[in-house]
Amino acid sequence: MGKEGTVNLAIIGIRGFPYVQGGVESHCEQLIPRFAQKGITTRVYRRKPYLTSLSYTKKYNSVKFVDLPSTKIKGVEALFHTILCTFHLLMHRVDVVNIHNIGPGMMAPIFRLAGIKVVLTYHSPNYEHSKWGCIAKVMLRLCEKISLKASNHIIFVNKFQRAKYSTPIALKSSVIPNGINITEKPSSINFLTKWDITPNGYILAVGRLTPEKGFETLIKAIQAMDNEITLVIAGSQDHNTGYLDYLKSLDTKNRTIFTGYTTGTDLAELYANAKMYVLSSTHEGFPMVLLEAMSYHLPIVASDIPATHIIELSKDNYANAGDFESFKRAIERVLDTQKKPCNYDLGKYNWDNIAEQTVEVYKNVLNAK
Repeated sequence: MGKEGTVNLAIIGIRGFPYVQGGVESHCEQLIPRFAQKGITTRVYRRKPYLTSLSYTKKYNSVKFVDLPSTKIKGVEALFHTILCTFHLLMHRVDVVNIHNIGPGMMAPIFRLAGIKVVLTYHSPNYEHSKWGCIAKVMLRLCEKISLKASNHIIFVNKFQRAKYSTPIALKSSVIPNGINITEKPSSINFLTKWDITPNGYILAVGRLTPEKGFETLIKAIQAMDNEITLVIAGSQDHNTGYLDYLKSLDTKNRTIFTGYTTGTDLAELYANAKMYVLSSTHEGFPMVLLEAMSYHLPIVASDIPATHIIELSKDNYANAGDFESFKRAIERVLDTQKKPCNYDLGKYNWDNIAEQTVEVYKNVLNAK
């Protein structure tokens, strides 16, 4: 431990923050700056190719960024960056390494051998994502086994994921969910005006443009509806540069607007003025976007997958993953029966409480014999 009882922490396995797209990145952006108030100094390893000029403008108390080279080649970027992080950490040691995601977790045994405590935050079983081929899925499963066994403690964001594992894993794990900031509705509609979006005249979906988000299912559902409502998708593509073209080809009736990666006030405007939020994913860890939509009191339709049942919704708010007709029916049903504002209990998703629970994990790991 550092001076006066402070804990020196390192974060690896993410692309970075701020202004970097991704649910795990958003999770860390909200959580890590809160550690400063609790005696934690944090070193965050970021991947240079994903940083923009905005990423260098914001500073946080007791948070230091280490920006290392990486690549955007699918299946290589995480491995390459994690290896660089590992070498750097072995030369510039910390008390605890918090590894986010199971792929980078393959380095957990090296940290343990070096006498560094390891906490793994398990966000989702990445090998279930369709973007990975057979070899990559086998490697991710191997990484999962290594990281679960070698970590001193595992934080699951999804209680259903934790329930899949054996007693030894359960005994050294906790369930700590994602959180949400309750914000005031912005008064401006400048972003909507820029994109010619009519307030309260569109359905919103937010996320990285990858196949597991199921946006093709949602676009097909909107195309099949008699109601000529607009669909707005806020997110950008990663490795598959042809996926956006494919999604656009499905929009035969010109009802879909792709705004690209959207954040800050622009994203707040989209949430605040939407008629409904739809999550069409086939796989999720803990969908923070659902919490964001709920904080804006939006009616919701979500895929009927385990991750969306972490948040209690009526059965009428669910649709079968990958089934555009099921989504069509659910969207029409909710549009007819549920009007804004919808009130949700978000008390357990307070980021300050989540930060407190996470810091307690670090301290327990350090104090364990």
